[in-house]
Amino acid sequence: MDNNVVVSDYAAMDRILRDERKYILNMCKKIKKSGANVVLIQKSILRDAYNELSLHFLAKMGILVVTDIERTDVEFVCRTLGCTPVPHVDSLSPEKLGSAEHVGDVVLPGSGHKVVKFVGVANPGRTSTVLLRGSNELVLAEANRSVHDAQCVVRSLVKQRYLIAGGGAAETEASLRLRELALETTGMDSHCFKAYADALEVIPYTLAENAGLKPIEIVTELRKAHAEGTIGAGIDVKHGSIANMYDQNVIQPLLVTTSAIKLATETVCMILKVRDVFVYTYGCLSCSFCSLVLFDVNSYFILFPVHITG
Repeated sequence: MDNNVVVSDYAAMDRILRDERKYILNMCKKIKKSGANVVLIQKSILRDAYNELSLHFLAKMGILVVTDIERTDVEFVCRTLGCTPVPHVDSLSPEKLGSAEHVGDVVLPGSGHKVVKFVGVANPGRTSTVLLRGSNELVLAEANRSVHDAQCVVRSLVKQRYLIAGGGAAETEASLRLRELALETTGMDSHCFKAYADALEVIPYTLAENAGLKPIEIVTELRKAHAEGTIGAGIDVKHGSIANMYDQNVIQPLLVTTSAIKLATETVCMILKVRDVFVYTYGCLSCSFCSLVLFDVNSYFILFPVHITG
């Protein structure tokens, strides 16, 4: 919320400036009293987190100020330096400070960009920094995406240390077992198992289609290989044939497949809870083909406005 103060005379203006100077000086003294000689300030979009007067006072006290720290980087910086973020200087204490031997600006070689470098951190190894450099924004974004994908793979392995065959082998084997289970059961369960098996076969079918292969022939051969007992059989996109993925070193974390199947199953279950669909037609200023679709999901109504053209 913005507040405006209207000053009518010079005496009141001088008093406001004097009080502001005194207030900022007291805040800087509290920072100095805590023992901090480097201050990192988070970037704020609502108001200015600092002003020139505060930077002047901190510089006279021998305190280095690093400004415009992104909100997404605060947790990383705190874990790296061993410090604790504080919302106000009143909460600042020596126990919440981190430590480093040297802090200074460093110019990156080959460019004029400056970065703040912390040397001699007390607890190194808790975080790591990967510096990506590219010729343009497209190359840099692609490199960032590749590093993120690799981190996600490592994260999945840390959470659940199991690897399975890739190339659609796991989905094909699960689909085959579900078809066998569908033949052994009767009624509604049999149809559910068969539909689930058909859905799992879409993954190797799409993989073969994206690789430029004949999806129907590839999926048929893949199903035959699994029926003969080759559990690790998958699609070898390099040679356009069926091969053992374990021999080809084509593996993937188990958590990736189980998470995808679980989320897809939960989505289908939510859709199946829709019992009735009510369509209410109403007119608007531009046309007379607008409708409001109401889905009854266990006595909860979800409204979706639909614009019908034609």
